[in-house]
Amino acid sequence: MNTTERVILEQFAYWQGGLERDIPPAAADAFVFVGCGTSYYIAQTLAAAFNLNGRRAIAAPGGEWTYRHKVYLSDLSGAEVVAISRSGESTEAVSALTVSRKLGLATTAITCAEDSSVAKAADRMIFAPTHPDEGIVMTASASLMLMMGLRWAGETVEPRVIAAARAGLEAMAGKAPALVAGRSKFVTLGSGAYYGVACEGALKLQEMSISVSQPFHAMEYRHGPISLADRDMAAIVLYGEDAPEEDAKIVAELQAKGVAVIGLGGPGDLTLPTTTHGLQRTLEMLPALQILGERIAIAKRIDSTAPRNLTKVVRLG
Repeated sequence: MNTTERVILEQFAYWQGGLERDIPPAAADAFVFVGCGTSYYIAQTLAAAFNLNGRRAIAAPGGEWTYRHKVYLSDLSGAEVVAISRSGESTEAVSALTVSRKLGLATTAITCAEDSSVAKAADRMIFAPTHPDEGIVMTASASLMLMMGLRWAGETVEPRVIAAARAGLEAMAGKAPALVAGRSKFVTLGSGAYYGVACEGALKLQEMSISVSQPFHAMEYRHGPISLADRDMAAIVLYGEDAPEEDAKIVAELQAKGVAVIGLGGPGDLTLPTTTHGLQRTLEMLPALQILGERIAIAKRIDSTAPRNLTKVVRLG
């Protein structure tokens, strides 16, 4: 077992701490969640969570917000910018906060590094310590920052989500490798509030196993990308609670074309049931997506502790 896998398996001890930490009130009129890579996909999920809980929110990549904020939000009055960064040292995350403060906007950092540059650049901080051995690929930290952000949005995150996520991880690790063996193409499908987590699932496959992997909104997949569907493909479908019957229809179409389907929360060639409700289901699903990337890396004899072309912190000169 390498360090990446061990951190994925050991992350749940840190979840309990995340559930117990105090969360400040969310008081702004609108929120802009920014991040880079995994943190941007968390930003997408948290923006959805805030909208669903009655607060206007958008998500933007850190560099985009720094240089092109007017493209994303024309009226900045009353907005609060929230930078998500595991290390707190990503150049683009720090720059997004710096620019936002110059614009007179309130700022918050969601981070796993209490004394980091992002924490110092923000007006306030939401912090949870992550696994100390986490390497380049974000796993435990992603789960923790998602958890803290969901709680901040007003979403209920129950202690039982820990057991649910652990069960999903174990089922994925035990059953998925045989199903996807020999498949060379991957897609992750998730709609609405699940799209950000689908993007993160695709990224984990790319980073860990150097696989061709793409995320899509489920119903959008028919509009062009389905041309690539065949017996060389595996699809991971994140079922939402709002329209599961539509997700099941696209799954049936994919299966008819020879695609091996893993259904998280709904039917597939491999069905992994979910037991929590609301947006905490995104948190329940995340570790299963993480371990899938690691299992495929193992099958391809790729060392996920040293992913190609990547560093733990992206600093721009």
